[in-house]
Amino acid sequence: MDFLTLLVIYLCFVLAAVALLCACSGRKESFLARSVNGASQVLSFVIPTQLQSATRRVLHRLFHTRSCLFVVLHVALQAAVYGEYTWEVFVYCWELQFHLLLLLLPYLLLAGNMGCFILCSRANPGIITKSNHASLVKIYAYDGVLFQKGIVCPTCNMEKPARSKHCSFCSMCVHRFDHHCVWVNNCIGAFNAKYFFLYLFTLTAMAATIAIITAAFLLQVVLLSNMMRGSYIDDQGQERAVEILFLIQHLFLTFPRIVFMLGFVILLTLVLGAYCCFNLYLALTNQTSNEWYKSRRYGWSHQLTLQPHDRGVVYKNTYSKGVWMNLKEIFKPPAVLERKKK
Repeated sequence: MDFLTLLVIYLCFVLAAVALLCACSGRKESFLARSVNGASQVLSFVIPTQLQSATRRVLHRLFHTRSCLFVVLHVALQAAVYGEYTWEVFVYCWELQFHLLLLLLPYLLLAGNMGCFILCSRANPGIITKSNHASLVKIYAYDGVLFQKGIVCPTCNMEKPARSKHCSFCSMCVHRFDHHCVWVNNCIGAFNAKYFFLYLFTLTAMAATIAIITAAFLLQVVLLSNMMRGSYIDDQGQERAVEILFLIQHLFLTFPRIVFMLGFVILLTLVLGAYCCFNLYLALTNQTSNEWYKSRRYGWSHQLTLQPHDRGVVYKNTYSKGVWMNLKEIFKPPAVLERKKK
């Protein structure tokens, strides 16, 4: 099996895993979820009923109930990446006289990331109880579109405050609900949103830093070996100049674990970077993931108006107070400010 075949199998496996995770843990109305449901309906004609029910129970347990599985997977992936970085990349880079502070930067980011991870997973996201319900109702006004007054949560048997939502994973209503994160095994709400934002930022910085250091090491190896000016004999016995594809294949055969890790952290950096930018956009505009998704059902306007029934409702974000105040609200929620004033 040649290098290209292995690379294609690797990329297909990673993309399939990401698609499955997004489909099973995302919204029911998403394209990936509909695709998976359609495929499952086709396969239901050939898969035994008992196997189908067992698979549904396993998927429901994994993606629709609180579980430490993804936390364990999160820690295992970090341990694998840092084990390879420490065992090989750090040693090789030290021999090539890379700056010590640069080599230690991933460990500093890891310490900060683990601190944010613990705070985010252990902090109260903003659980709405009968004792704090009266004060939380007064914090945000109902916009009349996404959040309407008088809606009672059938599970918690309480009126839902504006910007709150009942989490089916945790079986509780959460103040300023954003989403339930399986990687920290906790809801993201008003009181731990700052920890989640810092956790996501440090995680992205960790992946990017390791990717840059690893790529710099491989580039240094290529430059020191003067490989780009060399040649090789192909399968037909003809001499050819070294090309990028041959160079990547040679590095993969020489440093297989390092190149494999580099591909993983580059993909992780792109995915996390995009998600980090999305969360920054939400923070700057004072939106949550839940509100952003629900607002896609409506159009956008500079004014909140009711259009004729055939056009529906036009939605405007009424919670935005400007960039600085929006960021301040992430790190100092209004309820916290009120408690300090008292």
